[in-house]
Amino acid sequence: MSEGNDTNMLLFHPPSKSPQLMNPVILAYMGDAVFELLVRQYLISLPNQKSHHIHREATKIVSAKGQKRALDLWQPHLTEEEADIVRRGRNSKSGAPPKNADLADYRMATALESLVGYLYYEGRINRIHELFTIAIGKSEDL
Repeated sequence: MSEGNDTNMLLFHPPSKSPQLMNPVILAYMGDAVFELLVRQYLISLPNQKSHHIHREATKIVSAKGQKRALDLWQPHLTEEEADIVRRGRNSKSGAPPKNADLADYRMATALESLVGYLYYEGRINRIHELFTIAIGKSEDL
């Protein structure tokens, strides 16, 4: 873990490889779960606590289209290292997109998830928070 006091309290089982050596699809697998958790935490922090409303809003943000929009907002803020992870994730062979997702959006969603998984396994929780804040700061666009 690389951010000193930014300990990842949910990482009970570290991966067998360093994040730099992990397949982007595997990083995306974890990134999907981390991103979903952040979205749920964010929505539950808002005043409207009706479950159907929270679910509907979460679906908009975690969909391929929503994740692509979030990544578009992140792009100008990414470091060279992060941009490289995004490229690797976008270009990975991650299978067929869901029937309701555009292939280009799906690839960009995989790229976002790869980056989130990478940062999670690197222990860069503060950086994930910074990027997520950029996305929700423009949440009316998501």
